Amino acid sequence: MRKPFILFAIVIVFWTCGTCLADAPHQVGPFVLNHDIADYKDYVIMETALPIRHMENIEEVETKPIEGFKSGIIAYATCTAPGHIVRIKLKYTDSSKKFYDELLKQIKGRFGEPSEYRGDPFHIIIAWKWSFVDKDNHSISLTFQHNTMDAEEKIGNTIKLTMIDLIENDQQCYKEKELDQREKLRQRKWELVVPELKGWDRFLPR
Repeated sequence: MRKPFILFAIVIVFWTCGTCLADAPHQVGPFVLNHDIADYKDYVIMETALPIRHMENIEEVETKPIEGFKSGIIAYATCTAPGHIVRIKLKYTDSSKKFYDELLKQIKGRFGEPSEYRGDPFHIIIAWKWSFVDKDNHSISLTFQHNTMDAEEKIGNTIKLTMIDLIENDQQCYKEKELDQREKLRQRKWELVVPELKGWDRFLPR
């Protein structure tokens, strides 16, 4: 009885792992995850760099027009590994569904079937996601999207490659630094502030 159980467990592991056993992708266009953004100064407009709202430790910079890609946003860390690329998001010049279908077939041929569908039920946005763990144990996600109508998302064909654990590590580093700085401010010997209000007026709502 034990042998069939072991075989069944192996099948389950392979099934749940999905595409994580495939060679994990690290590059889209000229950009490579975990490489320094400074290496791509000819491809990006560094003057556009801004922190992400609610994730201030990660900064994003816009790409210049690159052959085959209409636009893009490259995100990089600022704490654990300053300047290292954590996410690549590029919009293809060809926005057609025909291009999407052909490239989707190519991606499946290289990385296997996607882990999950991330689009909407009506296929206004079609988005497929793959999940990987690379040889260095980095968690990487790949999302390929086609959008024809939703103005809140990029219209056309977009690909996104993210090193998830690098983002999480950088967020933790940033939080610890923030806490350290706040603690230093709390422990500083502050001079007592004396308000103009006197007596009970200092305490009563008015």
